[in-house]
Amino acid sequence: FFFRLLPVSAALLTPSTMVKFLKSNKVVVLLNGRYAGRKAVIVKNFDDGTSGRQYGHALVAGIATYPRKVIKKHSVKKQEKRSKVKAFIKVVNYNHMMPTRYNLEVDLKSTVTTDVTENPTKKEAALQEVKKLFEERFKTGKNRWFFTKLRF
Repeated sequence: FFFRLLPVSAALLTPSTMVKFLKSNKVVVLLNGRYAGRKAVIVKNFDDGTSGRQYGHALVAGIATYPRKVIKKHSVKKQEKRSKVKAFIKVVNYNHMMPTRYNLEVDLKSTVTTDVTENPTKKEAALQEVKKLFEERFKTGKNRWFFTKLRF
């Protein structure tokens, strides 16, 4: 028996009916640019774009430098130094990020806002806060996958 394939109507796949899966706290891997291959968390998403960026994009906070391996025989000072994280804040097009199945339950909405990207002094303060939150999360041992470097 042959089944006739019906053409999919373009009206069925409009952006308003598609499932929104790029939500805040979703972990993504960046694909292009300086931070390609780095993991980040969506802080705020703009599915329909804005007047300045007329495409789907998101404000993300991620890890620029991952923490290094720590073992018991290291001194406390060395363990502290190796547990450091460097963070970044960036606005990224949806085409340049790959979503993962992971979520990171860290409240970044209050520290990382849209006006942070335009003002250098606010951005510096926000980066310090994000760094502190990430390091705290790393030291508790939660979300271990997020803090491991992608091997590729």
